[in-house]
Amino acid sequence: MGFRKLLIALLALAAMPAFAQNYPTKPVRLIIAFTPGSSTDIIGRAVAAKLQEMWGQPVVGENRVGAGGSIGSAVVAKADPDGYTLLANSSAHVSNPGIYASMPYDTLKDFTNLALLGGGPNVLIVSPEAGWKSLRDFVDVAKASPGKLNFSSAGIGSGTHFNLEKLKIATGIDVAHVPYKGTPEAIADTIGGRVCCYWAPLNAALPHVNGGRALALAVSSAQRSALLPNVPTVAEQGYAGFDYTLWVGLWGPAKMPADVAAKINRDVNAALASPDLQGRLMKLGTAPGSLSIPQFTEFVTKELAETKKILQAAGIKPQ
Repeated sequence: MGFRKLLIALLALAAMPAFAQNYPTKPVRLIIAFTPGSSTDIIGRAVAAKLQEMWGQPVVGENRVGAGGSIGSAVVAKADPDGYTLLANSSAHVSNPGIYASMPYDTLKDFTNLALLGGGPNVLIVSPEAGWKSLRDFVDVAKASPGKLNFSSAGIGSGTHFNLEKLKIATGIDVAHVPYKGTPEAIADTIGGRVCCYWAPLNAALPHVNGGRALALAVSSAQRSALLPNVPTVAEQGYAGFDYTLWVGLWGPAKMPADVAAKINRDVNAALASPDLQGRLMKLGTAPGSLSIPQFTEFVTKELAETKKILQAAGIKPQ
């Protein structure tokens, strides 16, 4: 390599850390893969607000919904990998490959895994008018009328859909799956009695449960939630080992500059560790994340494999 080419290469290398150090120098677009009021939206916008405060640049949330979050994911997969278009999606990001035969992207190859934003349990809610007082009451009715009860989700491939499939396997029930556009719509129709039940994310369910508009029969996590201490887990009600956490993550397009990705990860984890954001999320039943990029990448890879196993056990074939 000639001296001139070497000098250009050295200057380019010297500029890379400065680019990351100055990031962002313009507004950041955050694609949110589910509807306003969904768990992904609540967590994504809370983190975005803190990052905007830290960065001194707007972090603009944009809901791009549909197909279990894959529409929003596709937008980011095709975006310029400069760090200015990011994705907030739920664990649906890893369940979609086991549900949709044709995806517009490769979940592992077409994204940069940036950070785990947080996670929390789902809450099995029903209308108070249903007359059920426990998970066992619901299961007994479902078994007495196979395929008759309509059970909602936030969409095919969503974490709430996956939670339903796990429940069907654990309890041996047969219910009709009714996918909705998102969590607010699924909650509204559950409360209204148009569907029987919904695995509502805790942060979205709390106002309705505490307000008496919805009755909580169970939480999906291995332990009870401190925010709903009187609501037993699925495992406590006769289905040992049942455990499901709905988590939300942050991604960017593949081939992002490594230093920019590393800065985003550091800043997101710092935001999640800040007392104000941490307190806000904990009050909603969301445990803030704190993973490095390699740790989050390993987490996503394992979740993808585990999700496929559960979907196959549920008899769901990619379509």
